[in-house]
Amino acid sequence: MRGRPLAIVALLFVLAPGGVYAHESRPAYLELTQTGEDTFDALWKVPARGDRRLGLYVRLPESCETVTEPRGMFTGGAWVERWSLRHPDALVGETVHIEGLQSSLTEAHVRIARLDGTTQIVRLMPSAPSFVVEASPTRRQLVVTYVSIGIKHILGGLDHLLFVLGLLFLVRSRWMLVKTITSFTIAHSITLAIATLGFARAPSELLNVLIAMSILFLGPEIVRLCRGETTLTIRHPWIVAFVFGLLHGFGFASGLTALGLPSSEVPLALLLFNVGVEIGQLGFVAILLGVWASFQQLEFRWSPRMELVPGYVIGSLGAYWMIGRLAVLF
Repeated sequence: MRGRPLAIVALLFVLAPGGVYAHESRPAYLELTQTGEDTFDALWKVPARGDRRLGLYVRLPESCETVTEPRGMFTGGAWVERWSLRHPDALVGETVHIEGLQSSLTEAHVRIARLDGTTQIVRLMPSAPSFVVEASPTRRQLVVTYVSIGIKHILGGLDHLLFVLGLLFLVRSRWMLVKTITSFTIAHSITLAIATLGFARAPSELLNVLIAMSILFLGPEIVRLCRGETTLTIRHPWIVAFVFGLLHGFGFASGLTALGLPSSEVPLALLLFNVGVEIGQLGFVAILLGVWASFQQLEFRWSPRMELVPGYVIGSLGAYWMIGRLAVLF
């Protein structure tokens, strides 16, 4: 599976616009919890650094009445506001808009919990910053939302994808590909569940450094393989996939825990989010293998020096991320 054409794929991937960013982009979060026939408690969380927050603001319909004034504070890397509101129709059929989302690079997740036990989950993006409140959200809407959040999280996490790309350079057979991808999936599923269910946590700053280190680790291994050398990693890449997959699972968990889910919804959300992550990951692998097969059919030839480029690029980018994240950590 270690096809020479993947060299150009690696270069295009890491040199694409935005390639220096990773999975640290955090969504805003709006929660509306019904407390009475026409009243709600509102929670609004906006990503922040220090005492500076993103310019995102909730715009509720004019028919809403503020019961208690918003109270806000900076905590846990976010600006958090709480207030109570009243609406004669319990917001049914009304439009909620997130001002500023259209000009941002992030997204907003919304959760509306009603007294009858139904829940509406919505993912808002710059291209779609508004939504209509439903009276009876469907199960299908819930499934689609959580799965799409998982897909977006893996495809937006360039460090995760670069690690998967690096693993592909170490795979030399289809059976080894299956073992390696399966090991990575099992490992990150374990720690994703552990972190989401609250059994363990990893400090985000340190975690980011270790994820970057996992990418840096693969660079020299790819170079050694191209030079005809052998190591434990080259012989058994599934072991490395499993060990570092445990770290990446904690990184995936940040995309789900950011929603602040109640304990009753965590199991379903965890399952659907993980399904989305797997769909995104397997789609990424399938695209790379398809491009590799296409280049193989065209019988491209690469010089021995060119074969070393992907290892150096992946290792250098891992080092760049690690140094930058160490600077933030210290």
